[in-house]
Order: sequence, then C-alpha cells, then structure tokens
Amino acid sequence: MNSDRFSFDVNSTDSAARRGVVGTPHGDFRTPAFMPVGTSGAVKAMTAEDLEECGVEIFLGNTYHLYLRPGEKLIKEKGGLARFTGWNKPTLTDSGGFQIFSMQDLLEVDDAGVTFKSHHDGSSHRFNAEKVIQIQRDLGADIIMSFDQCVPYPADRELAATGVNRTYAWAKAGLEFFKSEEDKNKTGAALFGIVQGSTYTDLRKLSAEQIISLDFPGYAVGGLAVGESKEEMEEMLAYTIQFLPKGKPRYIMGVGYPEDILMAVSYGVDMFDCVLPTRNARTGMVFTSRGPLVFRNAEYADDGRPLDVNCDCRVCRRYSRAYIRHLYNQSEITSLVLASFHSTYFFQNLMRNIHRAIEDGRFDEFRKRFLEVYTEGE
Repeated sequence: MNSDRFSFDVNSTDSAARRGVVGTPHGDFRTPAFMPVGTSGAVKAMTAEDLEECGVEIFLGNTYHLYLRPGEKLIKEKGGLARFTGWNKPTLTDSGGFQIFSMQDLLEVDDAGVTFKSHHDGSSHRFNAEKVIQIQRDLGADIIMSFDQCVPYPADRELAATGVNRTYAWAKAGLEFFKSEEDKNKTGAALFGIVQGSTYTDLRKLSAEQIISLDFPGYAVGGLAVGESKEEMEEMLAYTIQFLPKGKPRYIMGVGYPEDILMAVSYGVDMFDCVLPTRNARTGMVFTSRGPLVFRNAEYADDGRPLDVNCDCRVCRRYSRAYIRHLYNQSEITSLVLASFHSTYFFQNLMRNIHRAIEDGRFDEFRKRFLEVYTEGE
C-alpha cells in the first residue's frame, strides 16, 4: 500500500505544529496544506491557472459527483483527473461518505453499503467499499479515501457506534480490494483511512485503534465540522489525534475557517479541505486579514479600498470594493470570479505564513497575532 511514489517527510516542528512535504505521483505538496474543493473537477469560478497563481498545490475532487457526471470511465480514458482538468498536479478524492451524511433523503444505508438516488435524474445507484475504491482508482487521484459513514450531529450513541463499525468494516474491505488492484496496476496512489466516532471519546478511541491497525499511509479525522460547537470540535480533535501516528499525514476533513485551521495545526494536523472560500465568495462574502467582509452590503457602495487592504493578490491590487459590489448587485459573473480568486489566495497565503511561522519557531506568536487582527474587524 505504501509505494515508492508516495512519501511524507516532516521538515520542521514547533511544539505539535509541523511543516512537511507529501510526495505523490503528480508531484509534491507542502503541509500544512489547504485543499480547495473542486466538486465536479473544478474549483468554482477558478481555472487551473488561477489556482496555480494563488499557490494551490493540491485540490480535492468529489467521488459522488464525478461518478454521476461525467463518469469515472470517461475521466480514466482522458488520462485521469489531473490531466482531464488541465491541472497536472496532485489531487485527492473523497469517498462519497459525506454524501451519506448530507443527502439523507436520497439514500438508504445498510451494513454492506449505500443505495442512493441521483440528485440529477433520480436514477438508483449502489456504493460499497470496493466500488468506491474502484471509482477513485479510475479517477486517478494521488490520494484516495476509504469509504466511511459520517453520522449527523447530534447522533445518539447507537448510531455513532454503528457508524464506527461500518467505517471499520468498509475500510478493511476497501483496503483488501485496493491492494489486489494495486498489485496488478501500480499507480502509486495512496489510500487513507478515516476515523469516526462523533463526539464520544471512547468511540473515537475505538475507531482510531481499528483504523490504525490496518496500517494506512495516512489518516483522516472525519465526522467533525458537521454542526458541533467549536469547543466540541477542538475537544474531539485533541483527543483523537493523540492516537494517530506521527510519521504519517493527518487530515481533518471539511474544516475551513481560518481560526479552526490554526487550532488544528497547533495539534499537528497536516491537511485541510473546505468549500468555504469560493462558496461564500459567490454569496457576497470574502475572507480578509481583518475578518469576513460582506462586500455586497450597501456600506461599500462607494468604498474605493480593495477587498483586503493587507492583500497583494491581483484582485486587491486592481479592483475596489465598490466596483466588485456593483458587479455583484448587477449579477455580473465577474464579481464571483474576482471574489473567489481573492478568497482562494487568502487561504493559500495563510498556509504560506503558517509554514514560515513553524520554520521560524514562532507559530504560537503568529496564531495569536493573526487572530487579534482577524477578530478586531474593520
């Protein structure tokens, strides 16, 4: 399962925070890494060139959506996700497990897998551990995820325990299938395991021990950022991460607010993903060094300042809040492009600053100062 084309090296540490490099068949990416979400093979309103200019080194594709359209077989024929999208750099695909959580009205879950209806046309489909691995292998991602059951919040103990048991059973079945396929077709892809358990510490411990026993090359903490408080998120992450091996990448799924990223980095998390930067941009809000800015508001109608006075992205160097707000209120697509670019750049710049702070041994100082400015607002 560990191939000579996948690697992870920690280059610097500052307490639990760490700076490293992940090697994949499509190149390296630095950690801590924030992965923009390209649900259907594109980060919305962003081209591959835009992502490169922002400093993105890996993005995430969604197995469920790519399976439905255009289909994993077509993407395989076109050389895999990286080549099909014109990205030609590392990619990660999720397992579709989050759709089990988020699309309850369209599916049925049992111990063997999930039966669901397409949100496009209502057609019926079936996912199980092996099918999900095969889809991701056809997509050609560098890092693929085990099939898991992410339960909603709050979840009673029985449901959370069921999710843990299914996640373990599906991880074992998927791993066995992955190994047999990798022996035949050596792609160099890495399969990560996922820890579940909701907000129950004993279930988190059990899930971590089960998944770690399978010896994956990387591990994800799932089932957080699904409605629990920030205090509960931190408590569960701090408890769970102590069981994850230090020599392998650690990934917290779906976490994307700057304050949550900084919190997780302080515990030694290496990888993040979230739709927030571009999703919020499309609704008239961007992230800035002084906190979220709702640029669609009337108060910015004649504001000649850039979206973020401390940002050097190409949008902030050229365009004003007043202009971008005007475009947004006129339903001009250009406003979504400009806002999405800025927020994507903001998150990548945050990661670059985190890298430097860890390397210089001043991460705690950087985190404190960033949050002071971020929370004081305009």
